[in-house]
Amino acid sequence: MSGGPGPANMTADVLVVGAGPAGLTLAAELRLGGAGVVVVDERPGPTTESRASTLHARTMEIFDSRDWTKHLGQPPRETRGHFGGLPLDLALPSTHSGQWKVAQTRTEEMLQEVAAGLGADLRRSHRLVSVTAADGEVAAETVGPRGRLRIRARYLVACDGEDSTVRRLTGADFPGRDATRELLRADVSGVDVADRRFQRLEHGLAIAATRHGTTRVMVHEFGRPPGVRDGTAPDFAEVCSAWKRVTGEDISHGTPLWLNAFGDANRQLSRYRHGRVLFAGDSAHRQMPSGGQALNLGIQDAFNLGWKLAAVVRGTAGDDLLDSYHTERHAVGRDVLANIRAQGHLLLGGPEVEPTRVLLSELLTLPGVQEHWAGMISGLGIRYAMGAGEHALLGRRLPDLPLRPRTPGAPRRTTELLRAGNGVLFLLDSDEAVTLAAVAAPWAGRVVVCDAPPAEEVGATAGRALLVRPDGYVGWAGIRPDGLRAALRRWFGTPAPGPGRSGAFTHTPRRR
Repeated sequence: MSGGPGPANMTADVLVVGAGPAGLTLAAELRLGGAGVVVVDERPGPTTESRASTLHARTMEIFDSRDWTKHLGQPPRETRGHFGGLPLDLALPSTHSGQWKVAQTRTEEMLQEVAAGLGADLRRSHRLVSVTAADGEVAAETVGPRGRLRIRARYLVACDGEDSTVRRLTGADFPGRDATRELLRADVSGVDVADRRFQRLEHGLAIAATRHGTTRVMVHEFGRPPGVRDGTAPDFAEVCSAWKRVTGEDISHGTPLWLNAFGDANRQLSRYRHGRVLFAGDSAHRQMPSGGQALNLGIQDAFNLGWKLAAVVRGTAGDDLLDSYHTERHAVGRDVLANIRAQGHLLLGGPEVEPTRVLLSELLTLPGVQEHWAGMISGLGIRYAMGAGEHALLGRRLPDLPLRPRTPGAPRRTTELLRAGNGVLFLLDSDEAVTLAAVAAPWAGRVVVCDAPPAEEVGATAGRALLVRPDGYVGWAGIRPDGLRAALRRWFGTPAPGPGRSGAFTHTPRRR
């Protein structure tokens, strides 16, 4: 990059604005799919604030499908979550059930290492000042340590948070409501208070948890409106005063390590795609971070978009594949924001919400209710609309299951087949297998054909072949060659010219 008097110039397939969890996940997926990517971020490095500390089961499954969980070591795992402060068992069938306690600082560090290792061009301390979409490209300008930088890209993805600069510059419609209530939050050392799990007292809500000598306190006074923050954190005196009014305890002698306030604002973009500008993570939706859902929702947005956008810029799929990103993730975001609104009412409402809390506590004891809510919070319950078909897994993520490999050294679990960012066709164990393998042959570089059925009674062993997308969701289930051919075109674009090859476990992963 030039340091001369005029702006420097560069080009990229995709410009990602924001290097938080969503932006870094997207950058890694784009590189895995063969797209060139530049990431710009105002911050000099990964966040140093504690912020989100929960990775849910579906996010951990996603990381495992790319072999990234090994970078996290063995984080603490909890099976007990909550819905609006009501206890919720998150132990659903999954190799990563429950919630995993990983500080956002570590999540960002890990994702940055992965993205950089795959070749993403990450530019820190770059502030976005303009965005223009025209003539088949997006032009952006940033101000960085060496002056102005102009970047021309085929697509731009905004992952720059709830106060998104891209959203402001493009004027994207962001309907919803502003915060009417807020929680004050602080990490404090040198205090000795009892742990509290959503304790509702006469004057408000109090939460406290101590780990490794640091106590996180959160407090809300019933009926108290949000403060005027203007992007600044509350001071420690404000947190101490509210804590004392609610609990009667004095924590003012402690040392504040981090201060934060968050409200119950609830907004969602009308559209996640605006031509060549797309939005993911908190730039696409703004919500109270109840139950750790916000960070996980953003990572899952990026995981849905990454393989699709990479295929489009590589020319193996048409631009209309990107419309499925909005269709699928806007619906998921809408549902998550709805459950967070309900949780905000249960958590921050005063005595008037007690009858509702009692009723919901009773509902949670009924068969299936606990599992349904846990699937909603964890992301394991997501089902995308895939069109016609009644197979139980259609539109759902394929569980990580053992395989019955027929050759030595072959992958032994379904997740291993997704590591390189490709799709997988699980064949029937029958005469139709040869025909279906031949149909998939022209997509050999994009779809692995697996003739070892899962060991459990799903998919191929339930009388259907399964086509699994790179994000792990089942995009087709059936036995008809014409149905498979249509699904391959829908999710993997036009077939490669010339004769194709397709065999069990023939795909060679990209060098990582």
